[in-house]
Amino acid sequence: MVPAMPASADAHLRALAEAEPRPFWLDGPAPPARPMLVGDEEADLLVVGAGLTGLWTALQAVEEDPSRRVVLLESETVAFGASGRNGGFMESSLTHGLANGLARWPEEMATIERMGHENYDGIVETVRRHGIDCGLEENGVLAVATEPHQVPWLAEEVETHREHGFEATLLDRDAVRAEVASPTYEAGLWLRGGNALVDPARLARGLADAATAQGVVLHERTPVDDLRTAGAGLLATTPHGRVRARRAVLATSAFPPLVRAIRRYVVPVYDYVLVTEPVDAARRAEIGWANRQGLADSANQFHYYRLTPDDRVLWGGYDAVYHFRNGLGTHHDQRPETFAMLARQLFETLPQLEGLRFTHRWGGAIDTCSRFCATFGRVLDDRAAYAVGFTGLGVGASRFGARVALDLVDGRDTERTRLRMVRERPLPFPPEPLRYAGIQLTRRALARADRQQGRRGPWLRLLDRFGMGFDS
Repeated sequence: MVPAMPASADAHLRALAEAEPRPFWLDGPAPPARPMLVGDEEADLLVVGAGLTGLWTALQAVEEDPSRRVVLLESETVAFGASGRNGGFMESSLTHGLANGLARWPEEMATIERMGHENYDGIVETVRRHGIDCGLEENGVLAVATEPHQVPWLAEEVETHREHGFEATLLDRDAVRAEVASPTYEAGLWLRGGNALVDPARLARGLADAATAQGVVLHERTPVDDLRTAGAGLLATTPHGRVRARRAVLATSAFPPLVRAIRRYVVPVYDYVLVTEPVDAARRAEIGWANRQGLADSANQFHYYRLTPDDRVLWGGYDAVYHFRNGLGTHHDQRPETFAMLARQLFETLPQLEGLRFTHRWGGAIDTCSRFCATFGRVLDDRAAYAVGFTGLGVGASRFGARVALDLVDGRDTERTRLRMVRERPLPFPPEPLRYAGIQLTRRALARADRQQGRRGPWLRLLDRFGMGFDS
């Protein structure tokens, strides 16, 4: 096959012209809205945030103790935030990749990896037991090298993953292009177990249905304006009511936390995604992709991509954007210059798709912390716990994060809470304007490293030394 000639910038803009400015997963009819809170409620456990972390918290709490009264408050609707805007990659890793975990907690990684696989299996079992139609596909993930200097990295990763019990296969140039016919691929690492693709919004909505069927009280359109200690418990104030609770779990993701102590550790970073129209059989035959793996390339500024259940290509990543003073808002969800860049990069990677149009374009904030995976803690006189900072890999790890938060809020000494990963906090981000300056400097340094065969300059080496070695 002869690759198509690169399209012009105008052609890329035309391909984007009719794309709907909303997440693909949230398009179509929405389920009936749950009522907002009006008046006062009593709860044994209050959960704030109905993304995946909050939903897993509520569901596991009532499954463990059906007599426990759980109230779940969501400021918008179920899956409004990162839980409905991500790529749907569900991984067993709890540490945003094996390499990141080994760099931080090498003595614990055997235990953490075991827990990660148990957590992954628990998600699959829950999906099947409750009949959640979330398009679960357990086809593994394929990490690809697109530059010659990345090939040895993949070879090292294969050995490391095998040492930790993964089914890992190294593919040379011909073998990886036989899987997915991209002219950019130099090698590939196929991880078959512990990796799946889902429709994340359907997963979240299915968890909400399962939780409410077991007695969880869920209120949408109910932002919590204030949370404080009151008597022996806590008092949450909302625009039209209050909740008195013995304990609380905060699952606020990238949104402003209710407790100042959390704000130092998490920043919102915007990630952007495109989805194409369905790929016809002829184009699919040219590309291959018969095994339908999720894919990601190996640069610091990386792309992630996959096929949706109806054979569209979802393509996202690369351009992670931080706005001054933790800037959030729907006005950041659309970024034309990023969409144009992503469109060009997709057609360079899969030139067989030239001429295809995009149907959806969107962005959204993910919760990032300096160690690249979730952080946990207790606040408000230990009456509330939190799990935040999943950095884009929360589809799988959120269930574990919820389990840790429940252990912490109940004051349990468990194998999970004894992990150094749980007991230790990440390095906090500095205050503004140093926070913004540092993040922008890091983004430029990562891009420079990608241009220089992966060589990390002085700034990135300094971050590595202090355990803040970022990827995009």
